Amino acid sequence: MVAATETMDNTVRDFQKLKTSLHRQMVDVIDFNKADDLSETDLRGQLRSLADYLCTRQSLHLDTQQREAMVGEIMDEIYGFGPIESLMVDPQVTDILINGPDRVLVERKGVLETTNIRFADEKHLMQFIHRLVGRAGRRIDESSPIVDARLPDGSRFNAVIPPLALCGPTVSIRRFGNRRLQMEDMISHGSLAPAMADFLILAIRGRMNMIISGGTGAGKTTLLNCMSRFIPDAQRVVTIEETAELSLQQTDVIPLETRLPNLEGKGAVTQRDLLRNALRMRPDRIILGESRGGEVLDMLQAMNTGHDGSMSTVHANDTRETLDRLELMIALAGVDLPSRIARQYITNAIDIVIHVTRLHTGERRILRISEVSGLKDGEYCMDDIFVYRINGVDKNGHPAGSFFATGYQPIALRRLALTGADIEQYKPLFEARELKMTKD
Repeated sequence: MVAATETMDNTVRDFQKLKTSLHRQMVDVIDFNKADDLSETDLRGQLRSLADYLCTRQSLHLDTQQREAMVGEIMDEIYGFGPIESLMVDPQVTDILINGPDRVLVERKGVLETTNIRFADEKHLMQFIHRLVGRAGRRIDESSPIVDARLPDGSRFNAVIPPLALCGPTVSIRRFGNRRLQMEDMISHGSLAPAMADFLILAIRGRMNMIISGGTGAGKTTLLNCMSRFIPDAQRVVTIEETAELSLQQTDVIPLETRLPNLEGKGAVTQRDLLRNALRMRPDRIILGESRGGEVLDMLQAMNTGHDGSMSTVHANDTRETLDRLELMIALAGVDLPSRIARQYITNAIDIVIHVTRLHTGERRILRISEVSGLKDGEYCMDDIFVYRINGVDKNGHPAGSFFATGYQPIALRRLALTGADIEQYKPLFEARELKMTKD
């Protein structure tokens, strides 16, 4: 079994080496001065004919099927994503992880799988990285061995190369499908109950300030995208991200993205810079893709000064820990605030904290929706509105659990009165009970 696997790996690697060799031959033959005068369609046609000609030479001994596969992959090397082209067009693939030239993994439905895809060698993988980094307008080399960029199709691309990556060049691609998930999709996937979705919609319309917490890949940005759909179309929204991932559906959305320093170390624009400028852009709401440093202080200031309904995400393990993380990030802003003042600032700004997690099976769940109700004896007062409780595992090994309403009615619900809504009609939403997974 091991010998068969090694033979298959060697076959794949030899195929990639042959393809790389043909690709280099094509580059040597092409007259780029004349290529500039051709349309993209004509250029593609000539390149395909050249690739087909090189593959038909007797010395290569390729049958018709192998030749077609070779021509297709050479075209992918020029115009597409090389060896991983098939993964980039697979709608079920959410993450592609390349750990050196000989190991490519994918995530499907939250579960990692190994593939038989190989790069010819480390040089081939580096060429692939440089090509994608160039498309994104970034650079990567030994002096700058880490890059985080957004590809033209919206995917998030991260690469680390030697000397930092000891196993060889490493690539992580987070893919976002052509169709964005809606709140209805999250309900059907069991990520939350309909009553919880109803509350989140109320919270958005009531302009409550919200933080979504969770680990990497838990679905924070996905949930933020779903929730943003319910922001009234007439409101002006400014989004701020290091690498743009949000895709809001309103007409008046101003997306801002940070900028890295140039070769001289100048020209960097941080999230904090963009946040300060956003306050001059007359936003109704500000959405900060991820709070991870001193910019959280400016975010809290915006929430405290009339930009109600603002949202952000934070890496944290629980709703209560989220507030501790915010307190730590205030310290990173270089402002020497006493702990009591910092906590008061946070409780005045944040209304709702939502914690999402990814279970070991890859399924996403909203574990807790809590309200920050104030301070008592210097400690945060948080009350759970909805929770998810795991009861065990089913016969397939999947976690078995249920969503519950705790019976707590959020104080921030009063804001709905400002929209002319009758608060009394929503009170049954919070009655203590196990929540149904379907609408009545």
